[in-house]
Amino acid sequence: MSGEHGTQHPVTVEPASDRKSGGTGLHGGIRVVHAVGHLSGALTVPGDKSITHRAVMLNAIATGTATVTGAGLGGDCLSTASAMRMLGARVRRRWSSGELTDDLRRDPVTGVDTRDDAVLLVDGAGLDGLREPADVIDAGNSGTTARLLTGILAGQPFFSVLTGDGSLRGRPMGRVIAPLGVMGAHIRGRAGSTLLPLSISPAPLSGVTINIPVASAQLKSALILAGLYASGETVIISPEESRDHTERMLAAQGADVRTEGLAVRVGRPSGLRALDVDVPGDISSAAFWLVAACIHPDATVTVRNVGVNPTRTGIIDALTLMGATITVTNERTVGGEPVADLTASSCQLRSVDIGGAIIPRLIDEVPILAVAASVATGTTTIRDAAELRVKESDRLQAVATHLATLGVTVVEHPDGLTITGGRIAGG
Repeated sequence: MSGEHGTQHPVTVEPASDRKSGGTGLHGGIRVVHAVGHLSGALTVPGDKSITHRAVMLNAIATGTATVTGAGLGGDCLSTASAMRMLGARVRRRWSSGELTDDLRRDPVTGVDTRDDAVLLVDGAGLDGLREPADVIDAGNSGTTARLLTGILAGQPFFSVLTGDGSLRGRPMGRVIAPLGVMGAHIRGRAGSTLLPLSISPAPLSGVTINIPVASAQLKSALILAGLYASGETVIISPEESRDHTERMLAAQGADVRTEGLAVRVGRPSGLRALDVDVPGDISSAAFWLVAACIHPDATVTVRNVGVNPTRTGIIDALTLMGATITVTNERTVGGEPVADLTASSCQLRSVDIGGAIIPRLIDEVPILAVAASVATGTTTIRDAAELRVKESDRLQAVATHLATLGVTVVEHPDGLTITGGRIAGG
């Protein structure tokens, strides 16, 4: 990134431990961020988590070997890789040296823990080739792993137990378990089969028509994956559009998956073929840079190679409604997913009311959208985002608390926030 007066000077991030804390007890994990007068340049962001999860999981139940390029290997995606290994798939990483290792994080040459831009090789077990795990499957903190995997495990001819960390064990699973039960699944869990851990016993699944109560890609995907193992056709009808990475990827693998408006139809395939996937940059990560450029007084930032699936671009639409100019260039399709470069520049944002159908398209970007609203002219209201209260934390509460600490006027609602814009004071 270029700094003031055209010199190379990125945003300065100084560890608090390097400053005199004055006896305040600040720890090294705290960072003090200093403003810069000029922000410009181009960058890439880590691979899309949603696509990485699905590339590993769906290739693990396919026949053949797939290469997944540009994978983001945060803790959640590592949980998916570990789970699919326990079920009989093989997941390895190809390093720049050409060496293949089962260790997905540590470079065998340098010893450096590297989680971004990974090249993975997934040797699939086949649609009907998964094996009973020898131990409890731990999804860690990953709701995507837990919910999608429940859909797969529901259709297996073996017993399995699925758990997660303390946070995940407190997140709702009933919305997945109940419709799977309608399909014939035998799943038991804590709190009336609404919380992890879950025990999943063999049971034949039958295709049904299900109207799901929320526009959730995790719920929809779990039922789609269960439908791969069900007799007859499974139809999932959503109240609003949600991300469709699962449908796109399965269709490219040869599955009988069709989208008709808000309905997805799934038939049982004879098998899935391995699919090479080039994972684009995560728009959730790109959103931070886009907002930074919009609210900075002198900025132009380009984020390259970003996934711009229309079910994920709500943040671009919301910022545009607020007065931002987001330029989309170098548009192309990679592995069935639309990809582009995004450029944002300094602008004066204005308040908007955000809710309804756009929310599932920007649900993970609501926190950074709230930051944009904090410096916009007027009062912004975000509604229909109650889903954020049952993530790994209550994100609405967390955003409201931290923005208030910075001097922003925020009112919490059960399903959203009202934010009075102006200036973030710092703190």
